[in-house]
Amino acid sequence: MRATTIARNYAEALLVLARKADALEGWGAALNGVVSAVESDIRLRNFLAAPQISAAEKNVVIGKAFADSLPRLMVRFIQKLVQNRRQMLLPQIAIEYGNLVDETSNRVHAQVTLSREVSETDRNVIAAQLTRAFSKTVVPHMDVNPAILGGVIVRVGDRVLDGSVRKRLKTLKARIVSAR
Repeated sequence: MRATTIARNYAEALLVLARKADALEGWGAALNGVVSAVESDIRLRNFLAAPQISAAEKNVVIGKAFADSLPRLMVRFIQKLVQNRRQMLLPQIAIEYGNLVDETSNRVHAQVTLSREVSETDRNVIAAQLTRAFSKTVVPHMDVNPAILGGVIVRVGDRVLDGSVRKRLKTLKARIVSAR
């Protein structure tokens, strides 16, 4: 199986546990914290990846390290990953878990490109309009690119909505050239 498929399966199992605990967002934040710890601490990453250290020894350390900071079921989930030698899939599992929570919450993420910085009020208006247009809660991630001259470019998954002035000028130029 591919790593993303395996990560998705583990994320689905974690989603079931998080639902039982009624803490989808909290578990996501906790999982992202574990991933951040693994990615930022080379010793922890090397410890988890070391084949000469048995899964049982790793699980004892994980149990002690996370006992006070994570829910018991999440610690057991991580220990199961270690037992199945899938601990290095934690970053992919966190991504898949986030995607599942988004699907469950009827939420999508949009990459929004504008020509200039906008106020918080404008951000909220953009989010509300995109939410209405996509019939899902849209979480906008704003970028500034002066090259688009004005307007907005929205990317949601594979869909791109280009309402930039640059695109309109290019279309107008093509019409003028073809009319000759």
